[in-house]
Amino acid sequence: FLLQYMQAIFAPLAIGMLLFYALDPAVDAMERIRVPRWIGAALALGLTMGTILGGAYALQDEALTVINELPSGARRIAALVERRPRSAPGPLDKVEQAAAALARTDAPRPAPGVVRVQVEEPRITATGLLWSGSMGAVSAVNQLIMILFLTYFVLLSDKLYRRKFVELAGPTLSQKKVTIEIIDDIASQIGRFLLVQIFTSALVGVATWAVLAYIGLEQAALWGLLAGVFNSIPYYGPLIVSGGLSFVAFLQFGTVYMTLTVAGVSLAITSLEGWLLTPTLMGKVASMNRVAVFVGLLFWSWAWGVWGLLLAVPMMMSIKVLCDHVEDLKPIGRFLGE
Repeated sequence: FLLQYMQAIFAPLAIGMLLFYALDPAVDAMERIRVPRWIGAALALGLTMGTILGGAYALQDEALTVINELPSGARRIAALVERRPRSAPGPLDKVEQAAAALARTDAPRPAPGVVRVQVEEPRITATGLLWSGSMGAVSAVNQLIMILFLTYFVLLSDKLYRRKFVELAGPTLSQKKVTIEIIDDIASQIGRFLLVQIFTSALVGVATWAVLAYIGLEQAALWGLLAGVFNSIPYYGPLIVSGGLSFVAFLQFGTVYMTLTVAGVSLAITSLEGWLLTPTLMGKVASMNRVAVFVGLLFWSWAWGVWGLLLAVPMMMSIKVLCDHVEDLKPIGRFLGE
């Protein structure tokens, strides 16, 4: 419960460390060619944020088009459901009817002369929605600024904290050696994992965009970008994108065949990438069994929500590396491995 309670602190810290592992090799490379580290860190962060914001700006029109079509799409689907032929009530309908009858029977009757009062929940107003949305946006911007500053300062202090960890490891040379091995192994595995993840996500995004554009789906570039982004979430990500594509494909084409075709193409691309490409590129990096990965997804999504889904695999990798190097924790490392 501590992780869940401290989500506002721990989640930005974990995201900042993930960005550090992603950008540290580039900053080190710039430092080797005599670029001051503070300039290299600023350049790496600036280019990363510029790329993300530029991509979002380029696709904002397509995103707004999809959002504007949501109400009409929901009405079309509701009308389709209402027009479906009525069938005889099934077992589930009969159980619901029996439960409703029991609820009416068990409802307490007011005493004579007592007026029953019904409390109505306050209605949701546009002002309230605007206020809650504004506060959510302010909170998101605040967390983003915290993450950027944290990443920048960690990039500047890379060698300092490495030296501090070695000093705190213990007085013996073996303890210091194990600490260095843990730090290097975590950096190596997470760094390679991020490189493979970025490459495969970009490949999935481009392939999805190309196939959807060939089929004739509108806003294919936006859905290609979403497919690449959600590809970083094991299991859940492709299903979310496939569900969204099913909705927009039905709205555009109006047939079950095209709806299933578009959704199936998206799942086929991510499945081929997950079965063939990623295992080949990853090798022995992040060699965790599927049950451990899935349980990690459940735990971190419970603790941190959406951030937990994105951070689950790197967090589980770090835990496994730590367990593999600490003698008392090696059984846990073997349990998490394949």
